[in-house]
Amino acid sequence: MELAAAKMIGAGLACIALVGAGIGIGNVFGSYLSGALRNPGAAATQTTNLLLGFALCEATGLFGLVIALLILFAF
Repeated sequence: MELAAAKMIGAGLACIALVGAGIGIGNVFGSYLSGALRNPGAAATQTTNLLLGFALCEATGLFGLVIALLILFAF
């Protein structure tokens, strides 16, 4: 196998983390919306948890993207 082909395959596999991040973000916002509709009075206090969960899910996706770019352009 050529090096260029192996780099492309590795970068593609590293981008699978982006799928997981998308699913995680959907779960975070879906759960928040469900809880906010059930108890609107408590929705304002859960905004911090919402943003923290979003940031952690997004960071996972960004780490996968950085690894993919490192594979493509650094090696």
